[in-house]
Amino acid sequence: MEIKVLGSGCANCKKLLENVEIANKELSLEANILYVTDYMEIVKTGLMRTPGLMINGKIVSYGRVPSSDEVKKLIEAAK
Repeated sequence: MEIKVLGSGCANCKKLLENVEIANKELSLEANILYVTDYMEIVKTGLMRTPGLMINGKIVSYGRVPSSDEVKKLIEAAK
């Protein structure tokens, strides 16, 4: 499983990354977590508002910071 956190490096983006890492640990996954801050890479995904969360190439959240529990639900739904 590949999980990408997309953002500029702002506090919200870092908080989302933290929530993803917590969810990953609590679910005992071996997901590949990437933190993408390159503007051109973010544009290529089609994301319009950061922070964004992609799971296996699909945007599942954008423009807000889901809690670690919400992230767990998004991960489970993407399996």
